[in-house]
Amino acid sequence: MNPILRWFHKLGSPPYFDRFAARWAPWGYGLGLLVMAWGLYGALFQVPADYQQGDSFRILYIHVPSAWMSMAIFGLMAIYAAIALIWRIKLCEILAMACAPIGAAFTLITLLTGSIWGKPMWGTWWDWDPRLTTELILLFLYLGVTGLYHAIDDRRAAARAAGLLAIVGVVLLPVIRYSVVWWNSLHQGQTIRLLGESSMDASMIPPLVWMIVGTKLWFVGALLSRARADNLRREAGKGWVSSAAQGGRP
Repeated sequence: MNPILRWFHKLGSPPYFDRFAARWAPWGYGLGLLVMAWGLYGALFQVPADYQQGDSFRILYIHVPSAWMSMAIFGLMAIYAAIALIWRIKLCEILAMACAPIGAAFTLITLLTGSIWGKPMWGTWWDWDPRLTTELILLFLYLGVTGLYHAIDDRRAAARAAGLLAIVGVVLLPVIRYSVVWWNSLHQGQTIRLLGESSMDASMIPPLVWMIVGTKLWFVGALLSRARADNLRREAGKGWVSSAAQGGRP
């Protein structure tokens, strides 16, 4: 068997995944926090104030990475859910359900920072703008997936039902992405292109890149931690769980 395929096959084993997540989750958290700290330092102390928005634009360095993560995590959750439904892979069920609370947190941060940014720019904390409204619907979808998963006692059946909701809900992502193009919107259009020409000044881009990388690393740590906890709950009562809790190798 191909070494990569063998590794993925082994990763599906609950004891092996527990060891993998326990080893790499702290690295995801630690590196993510360090990278985000460097990005925030650059955003606050190295980047000049915007010529129109002044210093208020600096909230962009939290708002934009959070918004991108809110959509990316939902897409990843739907992929995990589809794999779990088609091939009945339990680890993918666990990973899909672990995505939901993390994605909800990023979506909430997106909405809150957007409201704070919108107040001086638009003169209001909230407007039923297409981008804001669809992002709010995304939050409700995340909460729906989480709530449905915890509403059913059978973990496998709960993951399948919540995963189906995630797969159906993924159609919202292109609506969020193109809402500022399809409808008249207070929300500004795309101004940031990491792989192309951006309307932002070049000096403002590097801290944003660090923040984007940092949020992804932190997400890896959070995903592994939550998935590991769910994996241990599902496997409670098995010998390897007791061994792992005592610091031994299952």
